[in-house]
Amino acid sequence: MDRAHRARDAGLACGDLPPGTFNSIADVPGVKVGHRTINDGDIRTGVTAIIPHGGNLYRQKPVAAAHVLNGFGKSAGLMQVEELGALETPILLTNTLSVGTCCTALVRHAILSNPDIGRETSTVNPVVLECNDGYLNDIQALVVAEDDARAALDIASSDVAVGSVGAGCGMSTFGFKGGVGTASRRLEIDGRSFHLGVLVLSNFGRPGDLRLPDGRVIAPVISLPDRDRTEKGSIIVVAATDIPLSDRQLTRILRRSGVGLARLGSFWGHGSGDIAIGFTTGNILCHGENADLVAIRILNEQRIDLLFQAMADTTQEAVLDALVAAGSMTGRSGHHRPGLLDTLATPSPGT
Repeated sequence: MDRAHRARDAGLACGDLPPGTFNSIADVPGVKVGHRTINDGDIRTGVTAIIPHGGNLYRQKPVAAAHVLNGFGKSAGLMQVEELGALETPILLTNTLSVGTCCTALVRHAILSNPDIGRETSTVNPVVLECNDGYLNDIQALVVAEDDARAALDIASSDVAVGSVGAGCGMSTFGFKGGVGTASRRLEIDGRSFHLGVLVLSNFGRPGDLRLPDGRVIAPVISLPDRDRTEKGSIIVVAATDIPLSDRQLTRILRRSGVGLARLGSFWGHGSGDIAIGFTTGNILCHGENADLVAIRILNEQRIDLLFQAMADTTQEAVLDALVAAGSMTGRSGHHRPGLLDTLATPSPGT
């Protein structure tokens, strides 16, 4: 992983819990991430894939949960995740108008390994989440194809690229260039090391509201057309852990993503789609389970504050990670987003 432009390199670490080796969602064993970036002409978009483990997800379903902070979004698959508490496909992230295409790609991907889907057994629940990259990207061009989703799945690895990559290619955050960011925390429980990792697709926040960990409020230099003070962006927060949890416990943890977003200056406005989804590889549900009663381990609820803290810190740092790594970008119709580091490096008037 290229560590030259990460949040911590810019002095923007959050909290006092130790990060994992890579400070990424892939510190959770088995988790892989892949990107397909499409950057050409007026196109600034792509697909990001998060794969929870290396087995057959349809047959071995990680316990999962979802939480909607503000529901101005067009994601697919959340209803079944909330109802059944399990994930049975990889998670794909993309732009708002490409959700359907990515759903179809996930269905084909699942059928390839499970030809009985929809015939001898139940159908499959593809999970796709989105943000609107239409400021920098010609979203009406509908360029994302099933092959792009498959490419992101095929190249997924533990080496997680961040910034203007994959689904993050055309995203904006607090008036700056946004994108994909990640962070993790190593947690000691019962004498063993576990991890909680987060990956964000960051496309939210009003210009002028961004607050850094040291309390500085940072605003980009923006042109007049950008001075719209309504919150119209979105953020997708994907959390992974190897700590055994119930779906109810995961939901409680996911809610704390809002703490990290609030620290950054967000209030989840009317026009914002702010959604968190998470899974644990510490509890797997078998598709063909025949037993009437099954054993499952869960965290002692008296210890869950540690995960609340980790969720808040990793969400906050993952957004900053995206901002630091993204750089600046000019996209559709000459629309421009400056990079956070460029603004931090510019002396204030009078200095």
